[in-house]
Order: sequence, then C-alpha cells, then structure tokens
Amino acid sequence: MVGFVERSAERPAARRTRTTRPHATRGAVLPNRRGPATATRSRRVRGPLLALAAAVLLLPGCYAVQVPGPAPERPDQPSDALGDRAVREGGELVMGLSAEPDKLDPTTSSSLYTRYVMNTICEKLYDIDASGEVVPQLASALPTISDGGRTVTIPVRDGIRFADGTDLDAQAVRTTFERNLTLKTSARRSELGPISSVEAKDARTVVVRYETPFAPLTAALADRAGMIMSPKALDELGDSFATRPTCVGPFSFVSRVPQTSITVKRDPLYYAADQVHLDSITYRIMADANIRAANLRSGDIQVADTISTQDVDALAKERDLGVLQTSSLGYQAMTINLGNVDGAGEPPKQIDTPLAKDPRVRLALAYAVDRDALVNSVFNNWYQPACSPIPPTSPYASPAGEACVPHDPAKARELLQQAGVEIPFPITVKTSNTAESLRFAQALQASLEPGGFALQIEPVEYSTLLDQQTAGDFDAILLGWSGRIDPHGNMNAFLTTGGGNNYAGYSNEVVDDGMAEAARSTDTAERAEIYGKVMTQVREDNPIIYLYRVRNIAAYTRDVGGVEIFPDAVVRLGRAAFLQEG
Repeated sequence: MVGFVERSAERPAARRTRTTRPHATRGAVLPNRRGPATATRSRRVRGPLLALAAAVLLLPGCYAVQVPGPAPERPDQPSDALGDRAVREGGELVMGLSAEPDKLDPTTSSSLYTRYVMNTICEKLYDIDASGEVVPQLASALPTISDGGRTVTIPVRDGIRFADGTDLDAQAVRTTFERNLTLKTSARRSELGPISSVEAKDARTVVVRYETPFAPLTAALADRAGMIMSPKALDELGDSFATRPTCVGPFSFVSRVPQTSITVKRDPLYYAADQVHLDSITYRIMADANIRAANLRSGDIQVADTISTQDVDALAKERDLGVLQTSSLGYQAMTINLGNVDGAGEPPKQIDTPLAKDPRVRLALAYAVDRDALVNSVFNNWYQPACSPIPPTSPYASPAGEACVPHDPAKARELLQQAGVEIPFPITVKTSNTAESLRFAQALQASLEPGGFALQIEPVEYSTLLDQQTAGDFDAILLGWSGRIDPHGNMNAFLTTGGGNNYAGYSNEVVDDGMAEAARSTDTAERAEIYGKVMTQVREDNPIIYLYRVRNIAAYTRDVGGVEIFPDAVVRLGRAAFLQEG
C-alpha cells in the first residue's frame, strides 16, 4: 500500500530526546514479503537511468534542474457506469480497505481512507466530477464572489434532511464552519483561510467574509471542510461526533469494529434515495494487497482500493474483474524533520543534526535520488516521477513549479564533503510496513548508495506511522498526500510556518509570503508564477523531497456496477449496485 497521509492538527505529546532506533537496519535490505523477484527489481536501480524525456532549464538559484518526462499513456477509466443495465435492488457490498481510517469526524480526520467512508455518509457543499471540475452538491450553485474577493456567498439547497431527520439550512452550514474554525484539534482551519465572519443571511444563504481575498475556498469546500454536520448531533455528541457521525448522504453510519470493519446502511431520508440501490456497505480492513486481490477473485469482497502495481496487469486480464484508474492530484515524498519537536503546527525548534541543520546535506540527498529508475523498476512504469506537489495537469503548473534537481551522485558526494559529514552519511527513514512501501524503500536504499548515503529503513504500522509523523518522531519519513484540485491544498499546510500539516517543522519567509500572495490572487497565470517561485525556494531548502505520483487504481467484481474513482483518489460507492444476472 502506498502511504497517503492527511494528518493535521492533532498533536501528540512531544518527544523529549532523539535516540538511536534499535529496529532500523543500516546498509541492509529488509526482508520483502514478495520474495526474491522483488529484491532483483530493487537491485536494478543501480543500473543506468531508464530513458525518459526531460527538459533541462536553469532557474534562479544556481543549479540545473530537470522537468520529469511524460508518463506512459494510460487513459483514465474513472467509473463503470450503470447505464441501462438492470440492477438488483438491495444487498450488502463489501469493500476491501487498505488501511484503517482515523476518526469519522470531518473537522479532525486526516486519512484518505476515512474519506472513502465519509463519501457515503457526509456530503459536501461542493464535489468534483470525473474530470476534476468543481460541481455543486449540497450547495445549489457555485459561490458568488464580491467586494474584491472578500465576500463569498453560498446558496444552500432546499428540501434536504440530515440522517437524524433535521433540516439542512444555512444555519447548519454556519455551525459546521464555526466548528471547523474553532475546535482546538481542527484540521480544517487553515483550509478555510483568514475568515473574519460567517453569517446565515437567510435560511438558504451563507455569507463568508474575509480579511483578504482567499481564492482556494471553493476547492476546500469540495472536500472535508465542506462536509456539513448535523447541529443536533454536534450538540449531543460534541467532541465524540465520530462515534455516531450524522450528516447528509446516501448512507448513514451503523457501526465500527476497530481494526476490522465499518458498516453503513441506506438512508431513506436521503434526497436522492431513488438512486441508491444497496442496502448496506461494509468497509473491511485488509492492509495486504495480496489478500485484497485474493478476496476479489473469490468474491468475498466486491471492491478493493489501492491495487498493487505488481497485480494490476494480471487483474485487468481476468474476465470476472474490472479495473478503474485515474491520474492523481497528490504525491509521494520523503519529509525531512527540520524542526518538528513539539508536534506539527507548533512553532519549530532547531534539531541539532547535520540533516536538519545543513541544507547542503538535504540538497545532496535530492541529487542522489534517481526518480526515473525507481519508478520504472519498483512500480512497473505505472507511476510517474514527481518533483512538485503541483500535478502537471493543473492549470497552476509551470516549468519552475515542476522542475527537479537532477540525478547526480557525484554532485551529492561533493556537497556532503563540503558539509564535512561522514560518508556514507547515515539516515534513518520510516515507512509503512506494507509490501509495496517496503519495496520502494529498499530500492531507494540501493539508489542512494552511489550518492554517499547509507539509508536505514524502519518499518512502522501505518496508523502508528501517521501519529509519529504528526509528533515529529522521525528523522525522515516516506509518506504521501492524496491531493487537492487547488495547489493551496497540497502546499500551504505542509510548507508554511505553523501549518497544520507542516511535519517538517519548516519555516521560510519567502514561502510564507508567496503562499499568502497566491491565495489572494484570482488570476491563474499569476498564481502559477508565484507557486513556481515558492517551489524554487523549497528546492533550495528541501524540507520535502518529492518523489513520485501514483495512479489511483481500484478493482471490482463485474457483478457490481456504478463504482467510481476520481482524481481525488476517493472510491465512490454511493450509486453502486449489484447487477441482475444475464
């Protein structure tokens, strides 16, 4: 399983000291669940760089950078539409979920896998469609912007009820906004920007006022910040909302067995209940990709997310199975801990190690990474090298924003010598203990050796890894982000001082000022230019070394139709159905 992290404001207790980790393995490849074949693939990264077209350009700063070449042509297939096929009403659909979701609370949740469940029980003011365009969901139209971008007016749909029978209105929207802005553990605060007030102008109109314009709002409301919670349930449950999440959706929450499953049932109060066919959905936790594939083949589950690139080609050839795939808005990366001592979002403090203190060491690490060879050897050419949090399909992409520090092991060793550190320079990197994550970490370990690095791999269970990342309990960590349609959602909280997802403890005025300036602009070209300048600075400092971009891949049994997966990586089951035989 590729690690997708969406951690933010929850802050575990800070570490007191940094210690040597006894379970790390220095200079040795860890055992691989897939056996010798994958170990052979890992060794291939020592060979010549696999040929991919790349443009080289010079940016202000002092070194050549490369723009990654295009990935192989893989047409998106985001859904298996029901069309006019006859459906069998009712039934329980089981989805194999590759990781345990965190709390089912839109304000605090921070895992991609939570969004899968939330998609069926908590609709948003806006959503995205298969092409990544924002469309109204609980809002009746896109927002109206006035007062130079400082006032945003959102129309709310009429005739909609929460799963507890209460009405959705503008006041309910305002209640959700206020909770997202004021709850101490909120992960949504920075996503909503510098709001000065939220007003329910009338039953169907919400007015959001800003101190300064905030262009990314609509995109934020197409994700968890836009999930509207029942005020009645919030009054009753408070901080325990996740124990009985109550929103608007085709399904409503039934039960959760930790580390095992989550069950939802069809909601008869849903405004489009006639379009909902299943009686219930059970999300069964299956961390191992081999087990998910085996359960698909046996029919014990009907849908599985995050299909391994080792399995996808074989699954696609099976008559009884279908594969969905789309490009990704997100990225996978290595985050370096520069100053996250008291938890993500807290003021950074200097960590006294060469990796944290000396940008030459981190720049050397960036030079040592061979993205093209890694992606081709580890992921069978299914994924794409990436050097930026901005996807190349974004209107905000630019050559400066996408540029890469080129692979140059000799330059990496030269920088390490300038920094006066031992060579090979040891780094402990934490990663998820799944087969695919370990396979990549092992290949990275071999790839970095010529550049003068000795990578020590420390496997950690996924949910524990998320907590350790938030707490700052790492030197370097391999995890990713599933992505948002506006670059603000991929950058601001991770790179700005005090950002809720700033796991690196990074602080740079150029980045802070640039991100604030971009958020104030409504001009796409201007924002793209600003993000390019921000990324130029990030490449100098390397708090995050971006590595690759996945394809979102899900599989399903062909007795089911209506399954969808969009570029936001969320598998959508709200309109899925079992098909009639014949």
